[in-house]
Amino acid sequence: MRIFVTGASGFVGKAVVKELIDAGHQVIGLARSTEAATVVMSLGAEVHIGTIDQPESLWHVAASADAVIHTAFNHDFSRFKENCENDRRVIEVLADALSETTRPLVVTSALGILPRGQLVTEQTLPQTGSLAHPRAASEEAADAAAKRGVHTSVIRLPPSVHGEGDHAFVPMLIHIARQKGLSVYAGAGQNNWPAVHLLDAARLFRLVVEKGCMGARYHAVAEAGIPFVKIAEVIGRKLDLPVISKSAEEAAEHFGWFAHFAAMDILASSENTQEHLGWRPTQIGLIADIEGPSYSDT
Repeated sequence: MRIFVTGASGFVGKAVVKELIDAGHQVIGLARSTEAATVVMSLGAEVHIGTIDQPESLWHVAASADAVIHTAFNHDFSRFKENCENDRRVIEVLADALSETTRPLVVTSALGILPRGQLVTEQTLPQTGSLAHPRAASEEAADAAAKRGVHTSVIRLPPSVHGEGDHAFVPMLIHIARQKGLSVYAGAGQNNWPAVHLLDAARLFRLVVEKGCMGARYHAVAEAGIPFVKIAEVIGRKLDLPVISKSAEEAAEHFGWFAHFAAMDILASSENTQEHLGWRPTQIGLIADIEGPSYSDT
């Protein structure tokens, strides 16, 4: 297949592009700059210069592809809600480009939009009304497209997609621990973070674009839930720093703007994903990965 990938120069996108090309697919990667275009070309993909900030510019390239994988997202948390609504518009444009065809559109979402305090599965739906998460806009757009007959499916990523080149949540925790001189968890530290290795996640994207079902949700979850205290402990060992429990209020002050993410408590299953697609995570787990070379220069 000839597959258009947004976010092709990003952490997840690069791995998806490589996975697709290694499996024999042709890839067109979205790049917003000369630097990003160089990265995409180095992976063996064609380049489409454009940006998700101008969704309409993506219509023609999406319409010319056999499938679209949408991994791009603006992670500027100072304008998070605005970025979520823009993602809705991007998905609407991509879906319009694929309408009246059977060509698949794979949308990226996040486990963090789901209700807390329960085991969440692929069938669990985001909260609605006043409890609705802004990031749920992506799944709402995917659902609306599927109802119109567009072959849309969703992959939910966990809080930690880890591996070489990670610059997201785990590196942020390492940075805060190094800056503050200690590694912190709240209370007993039993809030859970699901996780998946980057390469396992990339393989799931390929499987979904090849044989995913219209309207389905898939969970890129290799580890259902790692107690946050274990993450704090391995960071403390790695940096040779004290590992300290703080109250919820003290932890919130310690983590600052990142406190919401540090307090996430999600237990997630990927049983249906594994059963329906034959996806089996094979890469190293999060704790061992943090201890290894992938995070040595973080």
